[in-house]
Parts: sequence; structure tokens; C-alpha cells
Amino acid sequence: MTYSDYVIYVDESGDHTLTAIDRDYPVFVLDFCIFRKDNYANVVAPQVQAFKFAHFGHDIVVLHEHEIRKQKPPFVFLKSRDKRDAFMDGLNRLIEQADFTIVAAAIHKERLTQRYAAPGNPYEMALTFCMERAHAFLRDRGQHMLTTHIVVERRGKREDDELELAFRRIRDGANYVGEMPGFEIIFADKKTNSAGLQLADLTARPIGRHVLDPAQPNRAWDIIEPKLRRSPAGVVRGWGLKVFP
Repeated sequence: MTYSDYVIYVDESGDHTLTAIDRDYPVFVLDFCIFRKDNYANVVAPQVQAFKFAHFGHDIVVLHEHEIRKQKPPFVFLKSRDKRDAFMDGLNRLIEQADFTIVAAAIHKERLTQRYAAPGNPYEMALTFCMERAHAFLRDRGQHMLTTHIVVERRGKREDDELELAFRRIRDGANYVGEMPGFEIIFADKKTNSAGLQLADLTARPIGRHVLDPAQPNRAWDIIEPKLRRSPAGVVRGWGLKVFP
């Protein structure tokens, strides 16, 4: 087996159910963060570790956007404005300096249910969009026929089995570009201390907030936007970010 030069870490924001839509956040976002392995191993991962050592004294803590935003343990110290400002400035700088490319899909669930009598599964739609665009990214670099691992967090046996089935169906041709044989899916335990998964987690929700209200000032989006895949003309929509419908 010949491996590509890239690895993809995945996270999501919001839930993909259509039965009880959160009116404050009626969107599901799937976020693919694509790293070149040599840069990830030698630069990005050590920078994440250094950030943790600076703020916690160790690198065991896992950076989760929800716990940071809600100031839950081990981020209770963020209730102090001075400490919060220093932490967030450092975190923003870390994400800004990290070299990776994002392809993401945002499914607006209210619009989906209003427009379609029998709407599809938002997760599967987002997964299809992201895999298609990640495949195009790799194809542009001559890497699409080599094995590239897509790393996702485990959610539960039934959910993981359903996701793996959907992934294989999409990979084997249920998409607009045909077979994508180079992709392999890897399930990681939620407690896995992966820099790539944590960066995916930190960048997913700001994309959703921007999709819902593009006019709202969004510092996190401003940092993330330059990382989105874009067309040769610099277009992001449809290339690095698919919003549907």
C-alpha cells in the first residue's frame, strides 16, 4: 500500500437530525482539515503541544471548542478576562499559523426541510460534498490514487457503522466524480489527543456561525477563511465551502 503525502482530520458542528431543529443553530457543518504529513508532524503538532505546555504545563489536555466557549473544566480559568484574552490570542495565533487546507460543507436544515418533501441525511450529503472536494484537492497534486486516511471521532457503534457504510458507498461511486479509491476511513476514540482532530473541532463551529449570519463580526471566521480551498480565481463557495441548499 502506498500512502499519500496528506492526512485528513474531520469534525462536525451541530447535529444532523431533522426532527428537532435548533432554531438558534439550524445548520450542520462537516469540516475536513487537510494536512501535508511532513508539515503536520514537524511543525503543526509540536506547535499545538507547545501551546498546551505554555497554558497548562502539560500536553494531556484536549482542546474542545465547546468546553472552551462554555469555560468548562479544564478551561474554568478563562473566566478571568486577562487569562482568557491571553489564551484566546495564543489560540487564534496557533490556528492562523498552522498550515492546512479546509474543505467544509454546511447543510441549512430549515431550508432543506422546507424545500424537499423527502430530504436526505444531512451528514451523508455533507460527507459527499467534502469527499468530492478533498478528492479534487488531492487530484490537483497527483495524490488521489494513493491511500489517504480520513480520521473521524467515534460516536457509537450504530452511528459508526452507518457512517462507514455511507463512506464506502460514496467512495465507491455514489457521488459526482466517480470512484475515489484512495480514501480510507479511520475511527478515533473521543479521548484521542490528536492535534489534527482538535484543530478540526476548533474550526467547525465558526464556519456554521458565518453561514448563518455572514454580516456578524466573526474573528474566528476571519482566521479560518484564508485556509479554505479556492478556485484558481480565488472563489471559495463550491470549492472550499459548500452550502446546501
